[in-house]
Amino acid sequence: MHPSRLTRALRFYFITDHQAPDFSALDQVRAALQGGAGFVQYRHKKFQLSNFEELRRIRDLCRTNGVPLVVNDNVLLAKAIDADGVHLGQEDGNPREARAILGPAALIGISVSTLDELDRTDLAPCDYVGSGPVYATGTKADAKTVRGINGLQEIVTRTALPVVAIGGITAARAGDCLRAGAAGVAVISAVSRTADPVAAAAQLGSACGCEKRHSLQDGWQDEFDLIRVLTQAAPPQTSHDDRLIPPGDDAAGLAPLDFPVITTDTQREGTHFQAAWLAPETIGARAVEVTLSDLAASYARPVSLFVNLGLPAAISETTISRIYRGLYEALERHACRLGGGNIARAERLSLDLFAIGEGQRRCFPRRSAARPGDGLFTTGPLGLARCGLLALQRGDERFPDLVRRFLQPRARFDAAAVLAAHGVQCAMDVSDGLAGDATHIARASTVTIALDPSTAARHPDLRAFCDEGRLSPEEMVLIGGEDYELLFACPDDQFKALAHLLPGACQVGRCQTFNGAPLRNVPDGLFSFQHGHHT
Repeated sequence: MHPSRLTRALRFYFITDHQAPDFSALDQVRAALQGGAGFVQYRHKKFQLSNFEELRRIRDLCRTNGVPLVVNDNVLLAKAIDADGVHLGQEDGNPREARAILGPAALIGISVSTLDELDRTDLAPCDYVGSGPVYATGTKADAKTVRGINGLQEIVTRTALPVVAIGGITAARAGDCLRAGAAGVAVISAVSRTADPVAAAAQLGSACGCEKRHSLQDGWQDEFDLIRVLTQAAPPQTSHDDRLIPPGDDAAGLAPLDFPVITTDTQREGTHFQAAWLAPETIGARAVEVTLSDLAASYARPVSLFVNLGLPAAISETTISRIYRGLYEALERHACRLGGGNIARAERLSLDLFAIGEGQRRCFPRRSAARPGDGLFTTGPLGLARCGLLALQRGDERFPDLVRRFLQPRARFDAAAVLAAHGVQCAMDVSDGLAGDATHIARASTVTIALDPSTAARHPDLRAFCDEGRLSPEEMVLIGGEDYELLFACPDDQFKALAHLLPGACQVGRCQTFNGAPLRNVPDGLFSFQHGHHT
């Protein structure tokens, strides 16, 4: 989760109370979420297998409403239930081992009561600190010595991580904790053991500056209803629509195409994106741009897109509609139309996309068309998306343009039109980084490419980010993926003829007679972007 979003979520942190009489943990979470809670910890010191279904339902409720859920103490239970993370006490396990088991995207919290504990704790794998008890509490039988507001302030000033205050906190006391520097307050009995839990949660939410939820989202249920909603949200047909039979029947009917060009792509949560980092509209738009980029690299006019959705149970119809809103906006941007698709249950959100375009018989670019002596060029800067991803992961808000490059790529149909008009025969899009995609061209064309990323590494935003993080701009160009510029090879005189139409274009290498290796001038141990790696 983006650090700024995490800090907002921690503002009102609710912990379940399995000892609350006649008040299930699921109902407790419902009350807390209605009151504005942004973070939930499932705490059950006597957890049994019979409690697993309730925990699963709590997970789905939290996920549907965009609220992180962590499990108290039990890393393996957090892994089994696919929670968003785990919260550990000082005696409950090693945060570094928890990170290794749960992965880089997991949220890991750690309890710290004293400065001595803080100094002994490995905070590097952690995302936040829970500190207390600030006030006396009767909920935890094993509660430590009360630390007070001064003790809370000591912890806050000694760590850069967000600190959540816990212990005896009420709506009346929340403000003091926040003024002491806490990112948020954690409560148990202030909600779970009150006569009106929803009202109590709303008071806490108000004290923490959190908006009350007037209704909670439920996961999608009916496939047919969802298809109808998504279909009705589609833009109307126009005179330039190639669909003779639009979505709604067993198959779509397209007008005859002179030279059909077909491509596919997959976007998997956890592999290609983290849903916690992206607005739903961005997920939809990004999937379209990434898929259509292959058509741009083929000099093809986009015609129609088909989308197979894999939907987890804990995603609301509202969120799905927002994904499609972004998808439709991106399709409209390129005068492309949705041809249809399918919906199925899945463990994680996924979009499998199938795009049809109309190519040009006279000029269809191939990776195998590079020749010794050709220059290797790119239509625009490289490495920016990679830097944007790193900035997003670190919560660095000083580089919004780089983050935008990662979140909002654009298929370069404008550049493709220039290359096609000048008869450039070798092109592809840059999705795997310069080193990876140049390797594809070199192997297909049986040439060796001597890379020179120095010109592409001169972009001021790239250099500023790398200077700040002590990174090599040239390495970012070589390994950074998902820029979706076009990489092309052609003779120098051909590039000179078109360069004025592509002001961002620059040379990044030279094709040579094959010498046994696809690339030259690439540092040892440097690996290009791999879509199979988890983000």
